Amino acid sequence: MDLNIYEIIKGPVTSTKANLLNQKHKKLVLKVHPQANKTQIKEALQRLYEVKVDKINTFNRMGKTRRIRRNVTIERSTTKRVIVTFKEGYEIDLFGHAGKSSIPRE
Repeated sequence: MDLNIYEIIKGPVTSTKANLLNQKHKKLVLKVHPQANKTQIKEALQRLYEVKVDKINTFNRMGKTRRIRRNVTIERSTTKRVIVTFKEGYEIDLFGHAGKSSIPRE
């Protein structure tokens, strides 16, 4: 399937666990298109944000069925997520700029 680089990256995951991964290990968790593979994701990140990607781990998060009231149930959607590890000196700041880091890592 031919995916545009703008269709591959859906957005960041803003959960507590994702924030801890970002703060402690400088890893980024993103939602991506369900049919995108690792090479497409890596290429899209490098072209969109001008960063060097070291490693990508993908996983599918299955949707859950939830009951709201007695006879009403809803189903959360299934999403594909990735954990991105950047090469030394590169990172994506979700609320600032992207690219080569000017602040050395500790």
